[in-house]
Amino acid sequence: MTYRKKLFYLVCLVLMLVSCTSKEYDKQESVFIVFKTPTFKYADLGFMYQNSDEVKIEIYGSGQALMSLEVTQSHVCMSLLECMNNDSFNAHVLSPWYPREILEDIFRAQPIFKGMGLAKNSNGFTQKIEEGFKYNIRYTVFNKDIIFHDKINKIVIKMKRVGS
Repeated sequence: MTYRKKLFYLVCLVLMLVSCTSKEYDKQESVFIVFKTPTFKYADLGFMYQNSDEVKIEIYGSGQALMSLEVTQSHVCMSLLECMNNDSFNAHVLSPWYPREILEDIFRAQPIFKGMGLAKNSNGFTQKIEEGFKYNIRYTVFNKDIIFHDKINKIVIKMKRVGS
């Protein structure tokens, strides 16, 4: 076998092994999550994984993975859907009026809509955000538990840390 062929096979092997490595997450938590929109309804125990680039949510039922949701700054991948950029995901699953980073901000327990209507308290914050027929949101982060409710778009996202 020539040197070039050996080098080619070695490079292919390295690329294959690197592509199969799992992502490293800085933080893993057990959570009870409710993810309810007009198109999807999930509520069960699961895990949330985080690193600086993404948040991944896995919801389980009867020991089986029911849904996986990966959220980054640019896209959202849901196990039942193809990966979409954030704007497309908002338009199809949440609301087209939402800012592109809203889902990542919610899962990271960060203020949404650039802090509009923010009222801080000793253990978190609450935001009340309304705009005509577009949205009527109440978003609360308390001791890192999350409740997001939009009455107009009929969206509820709740996440409670389990065992922390």
